Amino acid sequence: MELIVLKTPEQCANAAANLVEEQLNRKPDSVLGLPTGKTSLPLYQELVRRHRRGQLRLDRATTFNLDEYLGLGPDHPASFARYMRERLFAPLALPPGQCHLPDGMAADPCAEAEGYEARIREAGGIDLQLLGIGINGHIGFNEPGAPLDSRTRVVNLCSSTLEANRSHFPPGEAPPAQAITMGVGTILEARRIVLLATGRAKAHALHAAISGPVSPEVPASALQRHPNCVMILDAAAASDLPPAIRTGRRHAVTTSRDRERRQSTDRS
Repeated sequence: MELIVLKTPEQCANAAANLVEEQLNRKPDSVLGLPTGKTSLPLYQELVRRHRRGQLRLDRATTFNLDEYLGLGPDHPASFARYMRERLFAPLALPPGQCHLPDGMAADPCAEAEGYEARIREAGGIDLQLLGIGINGHIGFNEPGAPLDSRTRVVNLCSSTLEANRSHFPPGEAPPAQAITMGVGTILEARRIVLLATGRAKAHALHAAISGPVSPEVPASALQRHPNCVMILDAAAASDLPPAIRTGRRHAVTTSRDRERRQSTDRS
């Protein structure tokens, strides 16, 4: 696992945009996995700026979003379909057929989840998966306790997640208690993963994900198992990490998973 620690959210967004640009320069028809949320906004704004400068093209890319609330249509103000359309897809004039999200209004949500997993597979899998992290360590909507080999499915959302997302909904409207999300196992099959995290509220979850054991109770800890994962953090998000990490810029981190492998090798 590689960590990049920068001072500000804006610097983090720029660094993540550099990695997206590198991926598209290397493979213009890349399959991208995309998140939503506040942390992603500066990144998407930077991608749009680069597109308008003629520096970045996504017209040959295919995208798959991580998740969508059950019961929300694409025009609901808090739906992830609308978030993506307004923040990225429309500004970049991306062909609708290349941009995929789970259908929150599907008559059979379980069949929709299975179909979404199949569509990712049919596209050749995800080349670059962008992620955020929840304050409880979730990735996508994989809440604590999610199986680390899970696939795209219907999930129940934790109270802390519902509370954190309440501000995105119109006054008096509660967030849906269920969603369709890519599974942890689905995410781990991406060829490269870039996690972007900013703000002091994410510090505890990041410490557990990076320094703790791999555990379903901290779904993001599964990223320790990925051979090509980069975490881009601002100083506030990195504030619970060891000083040698949070004061530097770029680090190859020895995770608990690495230590387990080393101990196993020593015993053999």
